[in-house]
Order: sequence, then structure tokens, then C-alpha cells
Amino acid sequence: MSLQSINPTTGEFIESFDEISDAELEAALERAEQAFRTYRSTSFDERAGWLNKAAHVLEDEKDTWARLMTQEMGKTYKAAVAEAEKCAWACRYFAENGAGFLADEEIETDADKSYVRYLPLGPVLAVMPWNFPFWQVVRFAAPALMAGNVGLLKHASNVCRCALTLQEIFRRAGFPEDAFQALLMSPKRVARVIADRRVKAITLTGSDVAGSKVAEQAGKHIKKTVMELGASDPFIVLPSADLEAAVKTAVTARNINNGQSCIAAKRFIVHARVYDEFERRMVEGLERLKLGDPIDEGTDVGPLATVQILETVERQVNESVQAGARLLTGGKRLDRPGNFYQVSALAHIPQDAPAYREEVFGPVALLFKARSLDEAIELANASDYGLGSSVWTNDEEECRRCIDELEAGTTFINAMVASDPRLPFGGVKRSGYGRELARHGIREFLNIKTVSIIERAVGSGSDTE
Repeated sequence: MSLQSINPTTGEFIESFDEISDAELEAALERAEQAFRTYRSTSFDERAGWLNKAAHVLEDEKDTWARLMTQEMGKTYKAAVAEAEKCAWACRYFAENGAGFLADEEIETDADKSYVRYLPLGPVLAVMPWNFPFWQVVRFAAPALMAGNVGLLKHASNVCRCALTLQEIFRRAGFPEDAFQALLMSPKRVARVIADRRVKAITLTGSDVAGSKVAEQAGKHIKKTVMELGASDPFIVLPSADLEAAVKTAVTARNINNGQSCIAAKRFIVHARVYDEFERRMVEGLERLKLGDPIDEGTDVGPLATVQILETVERQVNESVQAGARLLTGGKRLDRPGNFYQVSALAHIPQDAPAYREEVFGPVALLFKARSLDEAIELANASDYGLGSSVWTNDEEECRRCIDELEAGTTFINAMVASDPRLPFGGVKRSGYGRELARHGIREFLNIKTVSIIERAVGSGSDTE
């Protein structure tokens, strides 16, 4: 089977890749196990040095990487440059802080000495999505490699060139050749890799459906998993908010990465006292966005990554309008080559509409009116997902309640939700479990070993000595 890269801007074929054979896969797994045996003994200083070199490569050649991302999955060039820069930041962050995060932790007990030691597990399989083809991988790989694990990347089938490029970047940085390997294969081969005794843990970023399948497969073999899954993030606007700032951020937050982001704001829950003004301003802001060729630095929104995603978004909007939702703007694909869908907004969305029940992975804003803070929180929590949440208020009690009561892994107050290497990232409910990034993320794939020592001279306590 061949895997294909298709330019989503033009629909033109770029390149095909042969899927890894069974024999090649077996060899890759064996190399990963052998690499771990020696790599785990490298020092934190060595690993930090290699991560810093990777950061230099990512940053110094960011134009090349950005053009690759834009061509292969359609994100805007300026967003792709920012993604390469963020990857460099993550590498430097874990190079600087990893040793401290993984230092022994002494604990006072009845023993002479007790402590916790953090030890790597071995080869970790990362099943990664196409929407942030560099960042999603690096935010797993940087802490995993710093911790002494080795990585096996099963990237999305439409971004094979990105997968191979990341493998080459880590090798250029000085990491042992088999410390990070890209496995070009279809999703149906993942179960075989999960079952392999040499693979010790699995991390997946993707849909809740994919996450459920991988978690089930890993569970059969008692293997640790981290899942960062789908989302339908609420963006709550309350009467005390700075409405101008809220609207400006809302327009950006819904359309980051062409609307194809798990943590993009998707459901805009606005208090009735400011709803009409918010709706008017947001529609105006959406209509000012430039939709077009993502390589053009003036473009705000590019194409959707695949024809399938385009067709899904089109179906969700059409069926929601048929169910009674009100189309505020957009609502159509463009009559031109490529996977272009208009920046859109829906309001008055009934509960049986796809836009209410499903994650809409494209540039479609969903507006809801709430009569009170209680209703806003209830509506926000009505989703099966719980990844991020953004709340706009200048009232201290409203802020406290939203932080405590919103069912989400992240709550940002008066700001757009974003991942940050310094902060743990992950969700609850069908948005997954476990955390990436920060101190919490680097410790996910480790043997957290308890050590307890009684210090006695050899032979002490014997009557025969």
C-alpha cells in the first residue's frame, strides 16, 4: 500500500510513499529496543545538548519547514513559521529543565534513606495527527527523549514528508540514529505495534474514536497510554468582559489552523445582555478574514487538509441549517480547486443538529445565548468533551466559579487557549486523559521507582561474627 501526500490548496499529487513492510517493521522495533539499552545510559547533559541542537535546526531553517507544512497540510505559511519556532522553544525548555524535573526526590521515612527515582520505560509509540504536523510530534518527543525513552512515530498518512523530516532533524541534532524512528504505515498496523513486547507505552493525539480503539488495544497488553483527543471548547463571554477584546480574540480563536485545532474555540456562549452586540461584531470580524492561498502572508484562513474533512464540515453545516440553525455568514465550499470552505457562523442551533452534538473541525463558529452564569456553565459542560475553555469576565466571583466548575483540562481567563511547554496540557471526559508538557508531561512515561535503603555494615546483626 502506498501513502500519498496531496496539496490541499490545489488538489495536486505531491508524492507517494511505500508503506513499511512487515520485515522492515520488525527490524525497526528491534533497532528501537537495542537503541534504548544504550541511550538510557546517556547523561542529561548529552540529551540536553542534542535537544538544543534540534532547536537550532528547527529555528534556523524554519522557512523550509514552514513551506513543507503548508504544502502538505494547508496551514498558513505564517502559522507554520510560528509552529517551527514553538517546536524550538519546547526543545530548549526541556533541555534546560528536564534534569531538574527528573532529579531524585528524597522522602523522610523510617529507613535510613528513601527517595523516588525517575527511570525511562523504553520505546514509546506516538500516534500523531496531521493538523500540527511538527508541534504535536515535538511536544511528545522533546520530553520523551530528554527522559531517556526512545520514540516510534506513526504519523498521519497525509504528512509523511513531515514525519521523515522530523526523523532527520533529530538525527542531524546528534541523537543516536534509532532513538527516534518514523514508521510509515496505515492505521490498521498500529495494533500490531502496540502488542509488541518491545513497545512499552503509547501516546495518541486524535479523535475520541481513534483514542478509544488505541486505548482498548493498549489495555489488553497492560500498557500505559496518554490520550489527547477531540474537543468542542467553550468560549464564554459575560457582561463584565471587555467586549472588543473578546470579539477580536474569538475571531482568531475559532480560525487558528484553518479551524482545525482541538483547542480552537468552537462554542461561543454569550450572556444575553451582550449577545446581540457580540454576534454583530463577530460576524463582521469573520467576514473580514481573507480566505485563500496559505503561502500568501496576507491569508488568514487556508484550505482544509483533506477532501474528507471538507465534506464532513459541509455536511454538518447543511444538516444543522436543515434542523433549524440560523446561518449568520458563509456556509459554502468555494468553487475552485482545493479544499476551501467559507469562514462561517451558526446560531440558534438545536440540540439534535450535528453542529450541537459533534466536533466541527473547520472554520465554523457556533453561537449560543445564555441568560445567566449558571446557564452558561451548564451549556459549556453539556458537551461530551472537556479539553480547553476560555472565559471572558472582569468579575472575581464569576472567574472563581468558572475555574472551579467548568469540566475542562484548561481554563484561560480573558485569553485564548493555547498550549505552552511550561504548563501541563490535556483533557477530561472524551477529550482524553494524562498530560503532555511541563513537569507533569515528562513524568508520564517513566518508572516512578520507590527506593528505600537500610544502611548496615555487611554481616551486622549476626551472632557468628
